Amino acid sequence: MKILNEEEETKGRLVALDGDKEMGEMTYSVANEGQLWIVDHTGVNEGYEGTGVGKALFNELLVVLRASGKKVMPLCPFARAMFQKNKDNWDVLRHNSL
Repeated sequence: MKILNEEEETKGRLVALDGDKEMGEMTYSVANEGQLWIVDHTGVNEGYEGTGVGKALFNELLVVLRASGKKVMPLCPFARAMFQKNKDNWDVLRHNSL
């Protein structure tokens, strides 16, 4: 599995690939002069459910945010649940965003 970050000026997505097939994505909006990502959706494509794609996308989100010093506001139910499961990841959360 390969995960790419496709970021434009005001939106982006992390996309998981199996060769040239999309396995799933995590989409976000960019705010606060690029310093905040608002994660609004995580989806796993048919045939890849239960294979860890969502978790891999979430882990890549953490890597990218930590490397860039950006913060996140998780509106997506999946991303919110992942943050709620592990307080060790709260370092990338925007204050009071859960």
